[in-house]
Amino acid sequence: MKLTKVRVQNYRSVEDSEEFEIGDLTCLVGKNEAGKTALLSAMRGLRPSHPFKFDETIDYPRRFATRFDDRHPDGEAEVIRTWWWLEDADKAAVEKRFGLGVLKGDSFQVHFGFRYDDDKRIWDIEVDHAKCLEHLVSKHALDATERNALHGVHDGPAADKALSALVERSPKQEALLQDIKTCRDSKFSLGVIDILEVRQPKFFFTSHFERMSGIVSIQQLQQDRQHNKVSVGDKIFLDFLEYAGTTLEELLEANRREALKAQCEAASNEITEEIFQFWSQNNALEVVIEIDIAKPGDKPPFNTGTVAEIRIKNTNHKATLPLSERSAGFVWFFSFLAQFKQLRKTNGNAIILLDEPGLTLHGKAQGDLLHYIVERLLPDHQVIFTTHSPFMVPMDRLADVRIVEDVIIEENGKRPVVKGTKVRSDVLDVDDDTLFPLQGALGYEVTQSLFIGANTWLVEGPSDILYLQVLSQALHKRKREGLNGKWTMCPSGGIDKIAPFVRLFGGNRINVAVLSDIANGDKTKIENLKKAEILKAGHFFTVADFVGQQEADVEDIFDPDLFVEMLNGAYKPPATHIVTKASLADANPTPRIVKKAEALFKLMPAEVAEFDHFGPARWLLENPSALDADSPAVAATLTRAEAVFRSFNQLLASS
Repeated sequence: MKLTKVRVQNYRSVEDSEEFEIGDLTCLVGKNEAGKTALLSAMRGLRPSHPFKFDETIDYPRRFATRFDDRHPDGEAEVIRTWWWLEDADKAAVEKRFGLGVLKGDSFQVHFGFRYDDDKRIWDIEVDHAKCLEHLVSKHALDATERNALHGVHDGPAADKALSALVERSPKQEALLQDIKTCRDSKFSLGVIDILEVRQPKFFFTSHFERMSGIVSIQQLQQDRQHNKVSVGDKIFLDFLEYAGTTLEELLEANRREALKAQCEAASNEITEEIFQFWSQNNALEVVIEIDIAKPGDKPPFNTGTVAEIRIKNTNHKATLPLSERSAGFVWFFSFLAQFKQLRKTNGNAIILLDEPGLTLHGKAQGDLLHYIVERLLPDHQVIFTTHSPFMVPMDRLADVRIVEDVIIEENGKRPVVKGTKVRSDVLDVDDDTLFPLQGALGYEVTQSLFIGANTWLVEGPSDILYLQVLSQALHKRKREGLNGKWTMCPSGGIDKIAPFVRLFGGNRINVAVLSDIANGDKTKIENLKKAEILKAGHFFTVADFVGQQEADVEDIFDPDLFVEMLNGAYKPPATHIVTKASLADANPTPRIVKKAEALFKLMPAEVAEFDHFGPARWLLENPSALDADSPAVAATLTRAEAVFRSFNQLLASS
């Protein structure tokens, strides 16, 4: 199942965050003390992977502490409400127990907070109780006479009551009764919840402060564990030991110490190797584990008993230093992976909450960490992380960014009105301090690739510019309408970067228009972009507006026969794999011709280059004479292209 939406209330600085969407990756950006950590802690409290509880005294908003009963007449204060989407495997697990169609929808809610009865999480899920009962009755094969006892009964408790009231029950009726009683309180909805609850991900939380202890007294840690006083750093050390396959008790066995040391070093080497796949800062580091008798001259408690020390060896300088004296960023990365690998080993079903990950890392190393999150974590986990660093903003996924602000409304002559922490998806409509990480990231990203003119026409990528330029030249050659020279074409990098571009550069009085590709998943983004009114009315077009399709890319301007010629010219496949209009059409049912090409080229022999958007565009640039033919394919292509240029050129006159 997937978490799709969250709302946090009554928690520290968060009076009401309001609902905000959660995707596979969600980046919460905000300045210090905006409430980002509070949001993660509230989520964590719903279903923590490690022991964690809300503390009303500390966590309930202080300024309302004396007004709890007035604000919550029912005695409960909701903190976290979550929305979830059921995947096919989740529905199958329920239907295996209670029958097909017993769930009335694909989503449900779970909420929790202060003073909830028995510390229970409350589930809101719609279940068809009558269908559940009918399934169980059919499962136990009750005949018509046996069914009479359930006449007019449509749910579990009523069925339990009716069957229990019988003086004598047939074996089938008894089996049905016991089956119903296996559900809590004989309620089918609770039976469904029990099935789904074990499938629901837990929340694994870690922050940049959480780093593994560099030196540990085994005896002291044993005592701390018995008294439930283990420090965060020592807990991570225990996670590391569990991942390595050993325990504190085993480390005390002198006759096995070398073997266990080798076991721990093998685990640390594995973690370090994974770090170096993404760590570009220094690949000459090794983690060394030393387990030995304490030295009397060391500080207590490391002067008695057995001590485990983790050191970092720099193979370039041939020196080792205690873990605590090495790069804080490397130590955090190692500590995080130690926790994460143990989590995967014991229970991989988790949503990962990272509070300011990599805060002490160099900017480039933060980029490495972001790459690790996307490459290693996202395939199996949803990830929610907070940051105020420009280098941790996922520039290619701006739709996944949420802004966190502590909203205070100030009016002249009046006391400030405190609204508390709010979460918003309009990533650039915030105050300058909150915007700073995005400005830094966007400014760096955009200025690398964009050349801006007074009239800027945004397209998705460089290949689109090539296509449109060549098509324009072909039209001008035929004395038809092509690109007006006043337009400066610019690659935006996709729909997600259109709004940032306009907000960052719109103040320079530039005239901006957009030609965007469109897929099914982009429709909501496009509607939101239009509603935001950051562009002049009528300055946003999709390729679908010109080609008569619901989904379209710039490549769909080209007639299929002409695009086939471009593909064969660009990639020169062997005679056995020549691209034809029929093979292209059969490759993928989508109307988008570029997606058909991607699917078709996956079936090509190894000697054929991998398909990319730039290949056919480059071929057309080098072979513009392909557009000189008087074929129906060229005529249809130029007619569509001319309609595009005419629409955009008219915007110059209106501006």
